[in-house]
Amino acid sequence: MTLNCLIIDDEPIARKLLQEYIEETDFLKLVGVAENPLKATGLINDLGVDLIFLDINMPKMNGLDFLRSANNLPMVIMTTAYGQYALDGFEMAVIDYLVKPFSLERFLKATQKALELKSLKQKKSVAELPDPNHFFVKCDGKIKRLTYDEVIYIEAMANYVIIYTPTDKLIVYLTIKGLLEKLPEDKFSQVHKSYIVNLQKVNTIDGNTLHLGDFKITIGLQFLNPVMDKLLKGRFLKR
Repeated sequence: MTLNCLIIDDEPIARKLLQEYIEETDFLKLVGVAENPLKATGLINDLGVDLIFLDINMPKMNGLDFLRSANNLPMVIMTTAYGQYALDGFEMAVIDYLVKPFSLERFLKATQKALELKSLKQKKSVAELPDPNHFFVKCDGKIKRLTYDEVIYIEAMANYVIIYTPTDKLIVYLTIKGLLEKLPEDKFSQVHKSYIVNLQKVNTIDGNTLHLGDFKITIGLQFLNPVMDKLLKGRFLKR
């Protein structure tokens, strides 16, 4: 894993030292240098920056003002000769604060923290991605794996739902809303306060009734327009 780095500092000597440290660190790559935050704004998105080394005392706009005014910044390590700004920096969620002059050892400690943070974020993102083919439900005291294609439709009862498949009816103690959150919206749609259907199982539409093989589901009035738009625009109807 490599972190794309941007240096924002008005001092040539400070920029040169940071550049040397970055070049000596195998998981860092310098992609840009700016003398002040105003020049850096356009570079952050264009260069895919992961980590900013940000000075505080700079002309036109100082580092703290930049942090306050910017949205969705990548990770920031502050670099300054003034230790009194550390609290301000940490209140704005910078990941570390390097007081000039700092050693390579101290630099590596700060950047290692950035690397670990990026790694954790990536693992979390992967863990939160829904599986493209299946989901899990608890029924009869067991955890059961269902592919999306198995599900024909889902019916809500008092405090549980019934999932209809070609071979079975599964009772699952979830609300219809809770189950809908597990399902991809491009494949499933709530068509009634008590029903979710697999759009790919719809054979024909007769007025406000959906035919899914031998099953018939009535579309609720409040769901009629969005469901019809989704079915017709998505060309879900089976021939």
